[in-house]
Amino acid sequence: MEEYILQMKNISKSFPGVKALDRVNLNIKPGTVHALMGENGAGKSTLMKCLFGIYRMDEGEIIFNGEKVDITNTADALSRGIAMVQQEQTPILDRSIAENIFLGRFPTKKYGPLEVIDHTKLYAETDRLLKEVNMDFDSRVKLSSLSVSQMQSVEIAKAVSADAKLVIMDEPTSSLTENEVEGLFEIINKLRDNGVSIIYISHKMEEILQISDEVSIMRDGVYVGTWPAKELTTDLIIKRMVGRELTNRFPPRNNVPGEVIFEVENFTSIDPKSFKNVSFNLREGEILGIGGLVGAQRTELMEAIFGIRHIVTGKVTYKGEVLKIKRPRDAITKGIALLTEDRRATGIFGVLSVADNVGIASLDNYLDYNFVLNNKALEKVVNENIEKMSIKTPSSKTQIKSLSGGNQQKVIIGRWLANNPDVLILDEPTRGIDVGAKYEIYSIIVDLAKQGKSIIMISSEMPELIGMSDRIMVMCEGKVSGFVEGENATQENIMSLATKFM
Repeated sequence: MEEYILQMKNISKSFPGVKALDRVNLNIKPGTVHALMGENGAGKSTLMKCLFGIYRMDEGEIIFNGEKVDITNTADALSRGIAMVQQEQTPILDRSIAENIFLGRFPTKKYGPLEVIDHTKLYAETDRLLKEVNMDFDSRVKLSSLSVSQMQSVEIAKAVSADAKLVIMDEPTSSLTENEVEGLFEIINKLRDNGVSIIYISHKMEEILQISDEVSIMRDGVYVGTWPAKELTTDLIIKRMVGRELTNRFPPRNNVPGEVIFEVENFTSIDPKSFKNVSFNLREGEILGIGGLVGAQRTELMEAIFGIRHIVTGKVTYKGEVLKIKRPRDAITKGIALLTEDRRATGIFGVLSVADNVGIASLDNYLDYNFVLNNKALEKVVNENIEKMSIKTPSSKTQIKSLSGGNQQKVIIGRWLANNPDVLILDEPTRGIDVGAKYEIYSIIVDLAKQGKSIIMISSEMPELIGMSDRIMVMCEGKVSGFVEGENATQENIMSLATKFM
């Protein structure tokens, strides 16, 4: 047997204004889980996209299964036994789970002179596969009916279905709960036992140390080194990732919450399976964390407050005024902002520039004579936010899709700050972001609260909820199951409330 199933040698890749990869090497042993780590922008995803045929590398060579290969596209990669679960999903929402999993390789049958899709076999194969990976889904339902985390699970099933020798998992747990992560690890261990190699990209240190055999670290597009996972600690990984000591994961919370300025009373969704009779308040300068498991209806509640979803009962009061929010524009006008959970699908405008993405929510504020856009004034506020947010971009004209996940997130925060909101709802604000960029986002959040902005922050990461929140509201199956003061919060009491079925 070959010592390595994969060798990537001296891989380089450049984009306009950016050298993403600089002579990177990576060696993967058969039947192992190999973690690939680094800050956002380190080049991890770019390297994997070169391997999977999404990008063409500028120089270097790939040796897979003992032979030199030239992978020209994703179909070529799949045919060779390489599958990838990408960080940014590209599901076809209006098609079924089965159709998404077997897209481009449907089972067929003869129907007279025609060859047609064998739907009976398609659904039977998908049901078998979903059962194999412990996913209790109906293969016939549309993908649009699933949550973000459930869609992530379908992407993982899709990669497993390809019968691959090497599976790349790019942030596979970024939207999964702890229980779902345990289920994923069972799948990974089963694949490893069957001789499949896994390249595992994640920013979650605890996961890396739990599941990996070896860890490779990249920094600024350059390969730093590879070590056995058992020789590493969280602090050591962070030091090698960022090139310096990072003593605290969270900045000191020096905001001082004031009086109650925002109240939600008896919010009940028009969907009987969603949130019911939810009431809470928010103080000026407070960071209110929202915890709960997948299905707790946290996102749905916040979208209703913002005017995206309909309710049958409930009211929002801000500084004594009852707000009539029928659509997002009403919320924005009243100084409420929403940073959505799925950055790619509902956050960024990928083909537009950084400047366009920052300015798009506040264009009305920069109109002369109510219809002529004052480009100079808009450009000024865009550049101020790029500087304030420390957004790493070649220029304000750069397409946002070419930025790292952390910088994309900072652009979206900058978009809302350009509109000067009083209440910011942040849904999973650090999803898929590395430890260094997370600290920058945390610092921005604390600074905003210190300025008197009121923050609602949904997070599925317990340490983040505890480290960042003045107070935590926990939901379970659409209802508020309790509140925990920040200084009293522990993973145990949050989880107890999150599983308190009422």
